[in-house]
Amino acid sequence: MSRRVIILILDSLGAGYMEDAKDYHPQDIGANTFRHIIDTVPSLHIPTLEKLGINKVIHHATLQTCETPLASYGCLNLMHHGADSFEGHNEIMGNKPKKTYLAPFIDNMEEVKAALEEAGYKVKVPDENLPYLLVNDLVIVADNIETDYGQIYNVSAPLDYIPFEEVLKIGQVVRGHVKVNRVIALGGENVTPTHLQASVERREDGLVGVNSPKSNVYKQGYQVRHLGFGITPDYQLPTIAKKAGLEVSLVGKMQDVIFCEEARKFPGVDTEKVMKDIISEMDHVQHGVIAATVQETDLAGHAQDAKRYANRIELVDYYLPSILEKMTDEDLLIMSADHGNDPTIGHNQHTREKTYLLAYQKNVTSVNLGVRETLSDIAATGADFLGLNKTENGTSFLPLIQRK
Repeated sequence: MSRRVIILILDSLGAGYMEDAKDYHPQDIGANTFRHIIDTVPSLHIPTLEKLGINKVIHHATLQTCETPLASYGCLNLMHHGADSFEGHNEIMGNKPKKTYLAPFIDNMEEVKAALEEAGYKVKVPDENLPYLLVNDLVIVADNIETDYGQIYNVSAPLDYIPFEEVLKIGQVVRGHVKVNRVIALGGENVTPTHLQASVERREDGLVGVNSPKSNVYKQGYQVRHLGFGITPDYQLPTIAKKAGLEVSLVGKMQDVIFCEEARKFPGVDTEKVMKDIISEMDHVQHGVIAATVQETDLAGHAQDAKRYANRIELVDYYLPSILEKMTDEDLLIMSADHGNDPTIGHNQHTREKTYLLAYQKNVTSVNLGVRETLSDIAATGADFLGLNKTENGTSFLPLIQRK
């Protein structure tokens, strides 16, 4: 019997701030990404999400509430600290979050410099007043200035001058000598070393790093690999499925942040491309996992652009009927998010929010799945549905769902 689990993550589409925000993230109190987008754009048109039962979670007056929705519904709390896409996605796939620490790159710069030099690289600090590492006169190691303070270091490169495999090796040396949440190795084509260095900025809070959009690394030939702290792919749904002989496809940002050897990978930021790639893979994957992330919602949140955010949600909704039509009775669709990014909250960083949960199977009665402890319940349920070994973290909600 062929079975498929389709996981669709709308990056940062949170459903209300978590209770612990008052203790650790007071700036996020009051955040509710989904509701506040609808408040700003009350004309939001998402008829398929309404039929699936999204308003059983959001409870917004302008949305239609289906009393007998197609999908089971609920919310998921974040188990990882803060609100991070990489940790969120790895938690979604069954990883138990590990405790990292926060530190600006300057706190680790000398140790990283020494490690890179020991590995044979030429390393210098071009400007003591704007401290970052320049490796082999090409690659910049510095803070990620597009996310929360002290969580991520970037290894940025002009890929016309150095192959990405070498950039990744540099990133792995950095990863081996720091305990922050993430090291990101990234680069783009048609970017000169001079322009890349000219794109280094100091943020208001003191972080120093490449302004990635300004550097143009995203525009052509973009490549990226996220190197996490304490991540164990062997106990995550994609790798468990692959080792069991099942097919695995990772689409959009999902393939950036989840490591699964030999998975089919479909990079892409454009929402329409991501949705079309999911639909296309449903014609190829007979038994296994299709996992995808729509990233443009998160980018709109960072830009504090609620209208753009609403437009991306509508585009996802436009393609959902095609996914539902292609599903068989032996398929399971799970939709959720990885954290929040409320464009109306007053800052442009991720917000610590629980996420909505929709789980759809044909001919299955909708049930209230409640508020669950971790995003990992998604992977635990997927593994249960496919008859696989358990993931490292999470509890399956499959026993709550029964066929009509």
